Amino acid sequence: MSEGRKKRQDSLKAAYGTLYVDVSRLLREADPIRLIVIGAPDDEYDPEVSTILPRLREAKSSDDVQRIVYEEFAHWLGAEIAGPATDYAGVSGDIWAVWNKFLLR
Repeated sequence: MSEGRKKRQDSLKAAYGTLYVDVSRLLREADPIRLIVIGAPDDEYDPEVSTILPRLREAKSSDDVQRIVYEEFAHWLGAEIAGPATDYAGVSGDIWAVWNKFLLR
């Protein structure tokens, strides 16, 4: 990981705290492109987390979160590897829920 990317992730972890941890865990558990199951490290999806979190403020629903999550996976990995946007529906609902809890704190 580049030094700049590490600093950005550290900054986001500090700013978002448990939300960063929760979204990272949710993506790891959902494993939308099946990388964790084949042995990728637990922080495999952290680059996507780092670009998803700042965009959550534009979300008005779990459908918006699904669009954001899919767009970021397609950006980082390409649309072909990211697969269909529908693959992100479940995890996006979970992210929407933790996002709303974060906003209420």
